[in-house]
Amino acid sequence: QVQVVESGGGLVQPGGSLRLSCAASGIIFSAYNMGWYRQAPGKQRELVARITSDGYTNYVDSVKGRFTISRDNAKNTVYLQMNSLKPEDTAVYYCNANNAKRFRDLWGQGTQVTVSS
Repeated sequence: QVQVVESGGGLVQPGGSLRLSCAASGIIFSAYNMGWYRQAPGKQRELVARITSDGYTNYVDSVKGRFTISRDNAKNTVYLQMNSLKPEDTAVYYCNANNAKRFRDLWGQGTQVTVSS
């Protein structure tokens, strides 16, 4: 199967931490740029973090210093470590795998992250 599957979401208190995982299958994982997006109710989906096939990373300003994206090519998995979580981080988080040269763009089903006391 060609797919990406997120896991690790849940309910956490403000200031807490969570690690999201996205496992890919059916693709040459090392050739793909990987990204985490999120969408809150009534808001547009936004790119949170991305990591390219050669390891370059970038983040939306609101999560810089708090979130870290990483990838393990041996496990075909990308991670999003989220620390110092804030209520405004509450959203559905989606994993994306993209390889424009291969005309491939894959999305996961999403995992809910809720930051609330």
